[in-house]
Amino acid sequence: MEELVIRDADVVDGSGGPSYRADVVVDRGRIVSIVQEAAAAGCQRPKARRELDAEGLVLSPGFVDMHAHSDLALLRDPDHSAKAAQGVTLEVLGQDGLSYAPVDDRTLGEVRRAIAGWNGPGDDIDFDWRSVGEYLDRLDRGVAVNAAYLIPQGTVRALVVGWEDREATPAELDRMRALVAEGLEQGAVGLSSGLTYTPGMYARDAELTELCRVVAQYGGYYCPHHRSYGAGALEAYEEMVALTREAGCALHLAHATMNFGVNRGRAPELLSLLDKALDEGADISLDTYPYTPGCTTLVALLPSWASEGGPEAVLARLADDATAERIRHHLEVVGADGCHGVPVEWETIEISGVGEPALADHVGRTVRETADARGEEPWTTARRLLLEDRLGTTILQHVGHEENVRAIMRHRVHTGGSNGILRGSKPHPRAYGTFPHYLGHYVRELGVLSLEECVAHLTSRPAARLRLPDRGLVREGYRADLVLFDPETVAAGSTFEEPRTPPTGIPHVLVDGRFVIEDGRRTDVLAGRAVRRTG
Repeated sequence: MEELVIRDADVVDGSGGPSYRADVVVDRGRIVSIVQEAAAAGCQRPKARRELDAEGLVLSPGFVDMHAHSDLALLRDPDHSAKAAQGVTLEVLGQDGLSYAPVDDRTLGEVRRAIAGWNGPGDDIDFDWRSVGEYLDRLDRGVAVNAAYLIPQGTVRALVVGWEDREATPAELDRMRALVAEGLEQGAVGLSSGLTYTPGMYARDAELTELCRVVAQYGGYYCPHHRSYGAGALEAYEEMVALTREAGCALHLAHATMNFGVNRGRAPELLSLLDKALDEGADISLDTYPYTPGCTTLVALLPSWASEGGPEAVLARLADDATAERIRHHLEVVGADGCHGVPVEWETIEISGVGEPALADHVGRTVRETADARGEEPWTTARRLLLEDRLGTTILQHVGHEENVRAIMRHRVHTGGSNGILRGSKPHPRAYGTFPHYLGHYVRELGVLSLEECVAHLTSRPAARLRLPDRGLVREGYRADLVLFDPETVAAGSTFEEPRTPPTGIPHVLVDGRFVIEDGRRTDVLAGRAVRRTG
């Protein structure tokens, strides 16, 4: 007898088609039969060792977070309710060009310092891996949800070239190509870049194109955080489209937003650019989070020249008064490339997390608010934070536009990604609420998407981008990564004031046919594994 039958569910199967009522039978981690109500009339209904009454609940495929920063959180926190409670059954890690494989001892230490604001310093982690394959093997020991991995181009560049702003030599480019190929052979699904983060931003288009050619050979995709989401955003999108078309590589645009005042109401221009490329045969997808503010590290705002050489070099420049004044001028007057070419508006920069406990009183306040309270200039406050927190400060950046958010989420190649940073006293609520916020706010309350459309955006579309042949749909033979939610009550509990509040209306989540969320509570099941590139 099979393990589980989910009885009388309203199945929204991820295809975008209409829902239907059915009994769904799960055994050994897979969906083994689906008996629709019409077919079951007058027939004996399926039985199993356990029955779950799903009356009034929607059954859908598990949600895929196409842009996650859980690279260490999955290892640090077996509970991982931040994502599991949202119905996320698969996360894509290695984002924005910086993560923890492939590395050597030197590079690992540098990367840990560079992205401590994203993941913490990692002092509680046993970094017993160096290669991509070894990191995936570490995930295979058991984690809360499944995870796929993108090779981080900035980390590869740090390993081969260092943190300097210069072109790679032919020999260095050959080694970077080999590292990308090795990572793909070991199971990575593609390549990411952070082209406003060091050292990834120092790569010229020719270098990126050569790496993308390797990705294309393995059937992977390129996922850039491109060079600007502010001034020059459209040009930055055009650059990525042209680059990947030249390389013959699939393109997935990370957190595809149009932010800052210069881009208010300009989402249709981006979508027109993408539609033209798609109609000409380009392979493009994108992800967004359903909120207006962004989230990053405070150090990320600095001009690229100030970040050359790695974290210790940045701290040395900040400590020097004359150099710090040059940094201020670029930030406040010129518009630093780290701040997307737009002069920084300190009233939009809210401190969301610090690594140094003594700085905790800054959290939840903008840089300008803190500066005014202390009777000092905002740059003085920001500089002191960067130095005393050793670049570990995270921020919310209140620069988005609701009309752009809604327009982009309607697009035919849109998928969902939280871009969620899980550390800090006051993280962005998207880390804990992205997927129920789509379903509750944008589907039920606003009607921006139908329920069937939205579920497809969050399930089958990302599975197709990841080339997963047995995930993303409720189909016989598919993996039993499933979510049961109440369409009338599902909502994000997380807010900007209380960002770690769990969602409502998601009583059950299954990974590989096993309950990781049951009756709204996290179980002790660690059914997640690394999802490796195939084919």
